[in-house]
This record gives sequence, structure tokens and C-alpha cells, in this order.
Amino acid sequence: MKEDNNPVHDDAKGQNGAGPSKKTGRQDMAPAVDDGADRIKVGITHGDFNGIGYEVILKALDDNRIFELCTPIIYGSAKIAAFYRKGMELQGSQPVQIQDPSQARKDACNIINVIGQEAHIEPGASTKEAGEAAFAALERAVADLRSGAIDVLVTAPINKHNTQSELFSFPGHTEYLEASIGDGARSLMVLFNERLRVALVTTHLPIAKVAGEITTEKILEKLELFNKSLIQDFGIVKPRIAVLALNPHSGEGGKLGSEENDVIAPAIGQAVAKKILAFGPYAADGFFGNGMYSKFDGVLAMYHDQGLAPFKTIAMESGVNFTAGLPYVRTSPDHGTGYDIAGKNLASEESMRNAIYAAIDVFRSRATHADMTANPLRKQYHEKGRDNVVLDLK
Repeated sequence: MKEDNNPVHDDAKGQNGAGPSKKTGRQDMAPAVDDGADRIKVGITHGDFNGIGYEVILKALDDNRIFELCTPIIYGSAKIAAFYRKGMELQGSQPVQIQDPSQARKDACNIINVIGQEAHIEPGASTKEAGEAAFAALERAVADLRSGAIDVLVTAPINKHNTQSELFSFPGHTEYLEASIGDGARSLMVLFNERLRVALVTTHLPIAKVAGEITTEKILEKLELFNKSLIQDFGIVKPRIAVLALNPHSGEGGKLGSEENDVIAPAIGQAVAKKILAFGPYAADGFFGNGMYSKFDGVLAMYHDQGLAPFKTIAMESGVNFTAGLPYVRTSPDHGTGYDIAGKNLASEESMRNAIYAAIDVFRSRATHADMTANPLRKQYHEKGRDNVVLDLK
């Protein structure tokens, strides 16, 4: 399609604003304070306990002001939490041990022990024990999410190798959640901060297999999911989505590949026919290099590194990973286990904090959208050549 250089429409609302981070001065994506009696319960899995998961979780929750927004519940180990708290010399209160989310205190950080107390902690090491503990936390939290015991899920990073087992044979969180709580819905991996939202057509796939997985049907499906998410999860009325090309220079008219003409452009055309404001395909290098991403509400990338490399360059510490398309809300920080800095109190908690804020925002946005669309007003129109108003009963 022809390139559109107009700026994003005024009716496209961005992510909720917030005050600057206490440590960095950056804009945190903090939601409004919840004054209601039933605060949102945020389940947080500890991830790989030899990585930076506990450090970023505990630092994010060490500021008591977060309890005005939500009731956090860590799925992990009180013993491991105490180990990392001691190493970081945190001044806040210790997490309160509970057995069930119904026992959670609203004025404190809560923790549910999902593993035994004999865990062998080796910061920076990939161990089978840490992988099993990561899955134990995820399995319990997902069960509580499905039952309604918690409202949203935030996951700390796992190691995709040591987590593999007969019970977990997935490339990552996204695929596991789609299979376990998707109820038949398809998921969409979205990375975002206050400046940029990037979704992926393919996720954890070897680069040699990417081209074979890029189909018109799959691109259209992801565009529909992305469009719906931008409306109901981010509150954008008429989202504009840029679609990236697969090949260098958008295929150079077929000289560097035919996918742009044969696969991607037809998907964009079908999306437009369904009243989705999709544009492209755009060559990825120039698109990010000249800042064109700022003119759109979302960017659909064809494969993992095409979308995540520029995103993490722009938003490494503030970015959030969001699993769109599912009936439940799940977010995570946009970084990995951080073995190289684990146990050294060097990890920034900004992305984890923003992941918690984002989960709250999306949960509220979905509730608002559901209320607004539950009983929509019937359309009215004037009959041509007459003054009477006719009610559209279709």
C-alpha cells in the first residue's frame, strides 16, 4: 500500500501517563490509585530463581506506595526471597507468607511458597532445580488466574532450556499460556512502552523457518488480534498499524524476495477491507531509523528480532511484554534471566514495575471497554430526501 505520512490521529489515546521514576527520572506507566475495597490482585511468578527475577520483583515492591494500586502476590519461596533481600539490604518489610490469595494482605507484599525450603541458590547458574521451581510457580499462578483467585499475571523471566520437561515443552511463556488458558483463542506477543508498541507474526522460531511460516492468513490473523487489542486493551479508538516487510528494502519490487507482493500486501488489503487501518509493507531499517514508528499506534513485525532488536534499543529498561488475544491478562518485563548480573544488585526494576502497572491498566481497560460495548446504542440515519430519522434495527 502507499505510504501514509500523516501523524497519528488525535483520537488515538496512548498509554496512561504517570510521574517520573524515583531512580531514573523516566516516565513510569503508573495507573491511577485504586481507592476501591477490592484492589486488583497481581500474581507474580518468581521465574528462574538463579536469575534476576527476585531482585527486580523485590525492588519493584519495596516502595509501599504500590500497595495503593494493587495487592501483589509472589509465587515462589520465602526463603529465596529472604536471601536476595539480605543481599540487596532492602529496608521495606518482609513478604507475608500466605497459603492462598484469599488470605492476601492489602498493605503488604504477599508470598505463596510453591517449592520446598531446601532450594539450592546459585546466582548466575542455570540449574534443573531452578527450572522446575520456575514451572511450579507458573503452574500454580495460572491455576489461580483461571479460577479468579488473582486478577492478572506478571511473570519474571525463565530459562527456556532448564524449564523444559514432560509438563512444559514450549518455547516460552506465550505458547504455554495460549495452550493452558487460551480456551481456543490465539495469542499475540506485544512489546510496548509509552512510545512504541510492536507485535510479532512469528515468535520463538529459528530464522531459517521464518519465511515458510509467513502466510497471508497468519498476517491477517495477527492484524485482527493486534487491532482488537489496541482498542480494548489500550483504549485506542481507531488504531493505525504499520506492517513491516520481510526482505531487505521491502523486496525491491521482487528482486530481493517476493513475499511483500505475494503474501504481505494481500494481507494488508484484506485487513483494510475489514476496516482495519493497516499500512505498508515498510522496510524495517528505514522505518525505525527515521522515526516513522512514532506516526503509528502499533507496528507488526514479521519475526522476533526484526521487532525486538529496535524495540529494546529504544526501550530496553522500560519495555513490557504483553500476551494479547487471551481471555486473561499477562505481562512480563522485556528482559531475560540476566545471569551475568544475578546476585549483584545491578538489575533495574523499572521494566518489572512497568509490567505490574501495565497489567493493572490492561485489566481496567478491558473492563471499561466491556462496559461501554455491552449495550451499544442502535445507529440512526436520515432517509434520503426525507426529514424523518430511522432506527437501524440490524
